[in-house]
Amino acid sequence: MLTDTATDVFEEHRPVLQGVAYRMLGRVADAEDVVQEAWLRWSAADHDTVREPRAYLVRVTTRLAIDRLRQVQARREAYVGPWLPEPVATDFGGAVPDSADRAVFTESVTLAVLVVMESLSPLERAVFVLREAFGYSYAEIASVLERGEAAVRQLAGRARRHVEERKPRFEVNAERQRDLTERFLAAAAGDDLQGLIGLLAEDVRLVGDSGGKAKAPLRVIETADKVGRFLVGVSRAPAVDLRFGFTELNGGIALVGRVGDRVDTVFQLDVADGRIQTVYVVRNPEKLAAVSAVA
Repeated sequence: MLTDTATDVFEEHRPVLQGVAYRMLGRVADAEDVVQEAWLRWSAADHDTVREPRAYLVRVTTRLAIDRLRQVQARREAYVGPWLPEPVATDFGGAVPDSADRAVFTESVTLAVLVVMESLSPLERAVFVLREAFGYSYAEIASVLERGEAAVRQLAGRARRHVEERKPRFEVNAERQRDLTERFLAAAAGDDLQGLIGLLAEDVRLVGDSGGKAKAPLRVIETADKVGRFLVGVSRAPAVDLRFGFTELNGGIALVGRVGDRVDTVFQLDVADGRIQTVYVVRNPEKLAAVSAVA
């Protein structure tokens, strides 16, 4: 039987474990399954032999997440249309390590960076998450993965270069991001095609995720004209009683569309240089349950 102390220790570190698992897997349900399995491992452990509970729990969670990622990658290859990470509220609480820079920690959970991380190998992704988001040393990561420190440094270098080369630029000013998101909504809802196109970068991309369970583009739409026309066309035939509000998801402002009490759609924008670079649209109902609980 677990002592209250052992239970309290696990709950103290749960936000960190959830943060690691979500960044590794991109889905709340998968992350929760991994954390639950970590709890089972912790409950069966001899706690008297665990000198550093946090290190032990992060090691177990990371290894479980690597195994789960290898399993779900095959499933994602058969996914209908583009695959996007599941939107998640970013109330970090105690998940932010003292040694980690909050801006870097937040960036590591944005949809854009999570999408880029999809192309990393499971080991590269684990190293990137532990190093860049949580500030672990190479020696600590080597212990987690049971790899040599030199090998970990190589994995970290490859992962960092890959992410830096492919991640979009970000507008880090929250007020400007909010302002542009509000103007985006007003132009789309107001049937203002030219006004909307004026907000978009020339090479803007719209990426929709429905998993075949709702209406959304099955291919990425590119260019300001095509994206603008698509959005205005959609706004002309909205869902019954679709109303939008703003909330923070994945470290940035998001538009959350509801039909009644159900979240129907999430829009999130990548903004840089005063223009919208990417429009992410999540409509797969399986990915919106967690948003419904907080938005």
